[in-house]
Amino acid sequence: MAAPQINNAHTHDLSAADTIALYRWAAVLFLSGVLIYAWPWVSGAVTLPWDAKAQAWPQLAFLNRSLHNGEWPLWTSNVYAGWPQIADPQSLIFSPPFLLLAWLDPTLEFRDMDCVVFAMLAAAGLCLIFYFYDRRWHPAGALLAALAFTCGGSAAWRIQHVGEVLSLCWFAITLFLVQRSLKKQSIVYGIGAGLAAAFMVLGRDQIAFLCVAILLFEVLDYWFNAPERWERFRRSLIPLGAGFITGASVIIIPLALTLALAQQSNRPEISLMAAERGSLPPWSFLTFFISNIFGTDGPMDLFWGPQNESVWGPTTNVLARNMNELYMGALPLITLITVGVVRGQIIRRDIIGLMVIAALMLLYALGGYTPFFAVLYRIPGVDLFRRPADATFPFCALLAILAGYSLHRAVTERMSPLRGRALWGVIIVFIIWLLGFLIAAKFDRLDQAARPLALAFVFLFGSFYVFALLVRFMPHAPLACLVAIAIVVSVDLRLNNRPNESTALPPAVYDVLRFDSQNETLAFLKDRLRIQGPDRRDRVELAAIDFQWPNVSLVHNFDNDVGYNPLRLMLYEDVTHVPDQVATPEQRVFSPLYPSYQSRMANLLGLRYIVTGVPIEVIDRQIDMSSFALLKHTRDAYIYENSKAFPRAFFVAGVVNANFSQMISTGQWPDVDLTRSVILQDSAPMPSPLATRSYVRIISYANTDISIEMSADHDGWLVLTDIFHPWWVAEVDDQPVRIHQANVMFRAVPVSKGAHIVRFRFAPLRGMLRQMLQ
Repeated sequence: MAAPQINNAHTHDLSAADTIALYRWAAVLFLSGVLIYAWPWVSGAVTLPWDAKAQAWPQLAFLNRSLHNGEWPLWTSNVYAGWPQIADPQSLIFSPPFLLLAWLDPTLEFRDMDCVVFAMLAAAGLCLIFYFYDRRWHPAGALLAALAFTCGGSAAWRIQHVGEVLSLCWFAITLFLVQRSLKKQSIVYGIGAGLAAAFMVLGRDQIAFLCVAILLFEVLDYWFNAPERWERFRRSLIPLGAGFITGASVIIIPLALTLALAQQSNRPEISLMAAERGSLPPWSFLTFFISNIFGTDGPMDLFWGPQNESVWGPTTNVLARNMNELYMGALPLITLITVGVVRGQIIRRDIIGLMVIAALMLLYALGGYTPFFAVLYRIPGVDLFRRPADATFPFCALLAILAGYSLHRAVTERMSPLRGRALWGVIIVFIIWLLGFLIAAKFDRLDQAARPLALAFVFLFGSFYVFALLVRFMPHAPLACLVAIAIVVSVDLRLNNRPNESTALPPAVYDVLRFDSQNETLAFLKDRLRIQGPDRRDRVELAAIDFQWPNVSLVHNFDNDVGYNPLRLMLYEDVTHVPDQVATPEQRVFSPLYPSYQSRMANLLGLRYIVTGVPIEVIDRQIDMSSFALLKHTRDAYIYENSKAFPRAFFVAGVVNANFSQMISTGQWPDVDLTRSVILQDSAPMPSPLATRSYVRIISYANTDISIEMSADHDGWLVLTDIFHPWWVAEVDDQPVRIHQANVMFRAVPVSKGAHIVRFRFAPLRGMLRQMLQ
């Protein structure tokens, strides 16, 4: 590409050809900067940690394994005694890039997932560059905005929250496509915008919820922020209508399933008080200026941010430490302050809409720290989410656009940051940097904050000088200026948002999550689980081992009675009190109906192997070890066997009636032998005969289809100890039968004496419709 030349007809304008050339260079420089930034991850030297591996990776592994085994990934028995994957926002089934990866690559590695995340961020950054091009803003601003968006802000420091990052990426893609469809009045781009928006909404997280609001605001701003508003409105109806119809047709079924699941789950809505605990502390805004000032990148005991009660005093805030970090680069920040704020450029007619919605996102993120969140909380849908601080994702994205626009205004209007009232920007930045220094000194953390403060000083005040040079030389050497922007911002973000304990860990930390893991504990369990009777599919519990262990079963295809997911079926949580995570001993709690591993409920679950990171007596103080054998003590865990665990499927002839709600609250079981009778609350009691003979064999057990061969010399019930769920249907010898809720939370179907084939099938659409009509 030849270096573009300045069109002398206007000192600050580029010719059309030179503008296109510069935008091409901006795209190349942007991709180069992203590659440099992301190289530690895409090279495999480090991997996205924490939730990316403990939660997102097992979901991807399950999806991958299911597809390559020829199974539907719509339900899994691998966690919580059964879980509807199709309705879970975090299952990745409706995430096109991950679905494509799972389908195409039969031998997934950690790096594959990480590369998809960064590829999506790069695609989103390119769409921001196109967005700037369509609005005829300077390519320098486009490059700055794209780098800040992709390698900075919450997306950089919370990149392990893979689903939220992808929702943000789809937002940037949708924003460009909406802008393009409005500009060109194009049905094709409208359909593209509808698809991208649908993929964003299918993330079904708070980021998607907030970004839908931003996109609606952007369309309203396009309609009303111009004299010809009626004409704009009329001409945009067809492309926007095409997009709406396309998007709605894609999301309607998954969204309906998720809403139906919400009503069955432990968390259909969040209280205002609970949501306010996830508010962003105002002191976190120091990290816009000084990255990592609170020690977010190091060991947990060195973190001294606003959530640390030993430093800041009592707090109800429950945010993870990396949620404080907002750094998106010194040059974007300097540009935004000196030109956008001090010179008032972000309140110009062509950008004020984004500025207003950014301010609203800021108020939302602060949550309970301002009175405005209580008002915002009344908006339908807000009460579905527990963390207002998640609004920093779209807030930082909007700031990146505002910073890019500010640079556009600066270089086209020759606004130097070192002249006139722009010097107030220098004063503001120095005051905030000094405030950070004084706070670190006040809490005796200067030694820890010395490096972040020094780096911030160099980049913040060096950026003023770089900015001044950009304004001066952009008309004469635009390509050189673009290269300078790419180098300065890339180096800044590479150093200040570098891989750290919150964003990158060695892949070896997560070895147990590899398909080919040779972990000793895992290998022992797999060997034991291979030796099972025809009626058995024994469950395992993985408790208090480490953060990445609870969802291991999704990767290695065995059934675990716990897992890691903030959502659980209400029935399962009520019965067991199992929390969303059991990485530490104190997180494993019991319930009245499930008071110990040595209990009827544990036996009914078929809980054969209990794997704990500490001796089992530390977790369960009621346990009598007479029924449990310590099979092995590995480097990771203690492995115990419960010899009284029930088979997965069995026949009983008797029926006992009981009130399940009362049983759950009191923990009292009726006087019944569960090997001979089933507990129901909707059938007539029937005494069990003195003796029966039966045979039960599991013919096949797939994700969504279970076939069982059985015979009995008496009428009775086939009990399957998977969680009862209204989206399952059953057939006995190809004839539909009703599935009854049995033994509080399991399934049972009536069978007559003789030989039968009983089939359970997962039918979510039919089940959801039946649930809606009831």
